[in-house]
Amino acid sequence: MEAIILAGGMGTRLRSVISDIPKCMAPVAGKPFLHYLLASLESVGFEHIILSLGYKHEIVEEYLGIAGQARNDTNFKMKITTVVETQPLGTGGAVKFAMEKLSCKYIVILNGDTFLNVDYRRMFDFHVKEKAEATLALKEMYDFDRYGAVETDADFRIVRFIEKQYCSKGQINAGVYVLNKNALTGFPEKFSLETDFFEQTVAEGSLSGFPVEGYFIDIGIPEDYSRAQTDFADGKYQTL
Repeated sequence: MEAIILAGGMGTRLRSVISDIPKCMAPVAGKPFLHYLLASLESVGFEHIILSLGYKHEIVEEYLGIAGQARNDTNFKMKITTVVETQPLGTGGAVKFAMEKLSCKYIVILNGDTFLNVDYRRMFDFHVKEKAEATLALKEMYDFDRYGAVETDADFRIVRFIEKQYCSKGQINAGVYVLNKNALTGFPEKFSLETDFFEQTVAEGSLSGFPVEGYFIDIGIPEDYSRAQTDFADGKYQTL
């Protein structure tokens, strides 16, 4: 299996609690957040990871030893490749750019600032069985206004994306996707995966939702970043 991690975020909202580094390198329980993403992927059999980088990419490359000696906690056996945007391409453009380095028919996509404990193999098999163009991991949440909600029908086909607003209960896009490698053919160099692909494709009935019950956290704001320190130190994310 192969995966792309979108790891070019600046972490603007975290500037008050972390130094000027890429968001994926924010320290969590003594290690960069990126470490946990990579370790989780290797543990379930991923063989090749593409890191889509941008802002201060040198910090990530140095950590992985791409520009020299790797740190002791980066002794991953799987192949790790990086691609660097010379200008912001949007999430869709970043995925399309990174896909040029991959060979599998189906690709797993992750956001570099969220962690979801998902059974990747089951999600992958579900995507193939459903013959979807893309499959989104969906996490049920309560009392939230930070995320938009996602509605599905009885067959787990996504029928609607709802803009961010207060919701007492609903499913959110948890930031893990399976895409067909040719799904983005014909799209421009710069575009948003969420707005220009997912939201424009939903009417075709080709997007599936995969419900996930595992641990989820998005470290994009200081409150959740602080919570991650305790959760990861306690191993709460290791639920599967």
